Amino acid sequence: MRYAENRSLMKFQMPTSAPVSRIAAASFAIAACALPSLAHASFLPPALMDAAAMYLAWFVIIAVPIGGIALFWLVHILPEKIAHKRHHPQKDAIQTLCLLSLVFGGMLWPFAWLWAYMKPVGYRLAYGTDKNEEYFHEMGEKARAGKLSENELASLREELDAMVAKGALSADLHRLRNDLAAPATPPASAGTAGANA
Repeated sequence: MRYAENRSLMKFQMPTSAPVSRIAAASFAIAACALPSLAHASFLPPALMDAAAMYLAWFVIIAVPIGGIALFWLVHILPEKIAHKRHHPQKDAIQTLCLLSLVFGGMLWPFAWLWAYMKPVGYRLAYGTDKNEEYFHEMGEKARAGKLSENELASLREELDAMVAKGALSADLHRLRNDLAAPATPPASAGTAGANA
């Protein structure tokens, strides 16, 4: 029986090199604990590191929220800018929807985005155009300056005529239509120079 007990104890005995490795591990752990007091974790001296941390904290507290709000606002008014660029006839309604979206936590913003990119087919059927009135004023200025080609001028006249047929032309646009319908007269100085020759 003693032989069996000794045999079972022999299974769980550690090799003789184990005490040496334990001592080495313990001495390494003690040395590792002593080293951090000698090493510096940062590249700056402690006083300068505290000042840098303070400036960084103030930057994060002040500048990051302001930048976040500004970025949110710039993204939020994108549908309004797109509608203005595309001369959408309902750009004021899109702007109002963007402002309402601020109240509702941005839930209406995707609808404003889609509305800004949609072609207002129903508006064209009702009013004869799918452009804002500002578009016609800009094109009228270009036509008076002679910056429009004949094709662009003809399409502008056609669109104004379609608006007249629907009865949706303002007084300013009536004047513009009459100006575009009148034939372009040559400059007076060229006519008198030709008569003198």
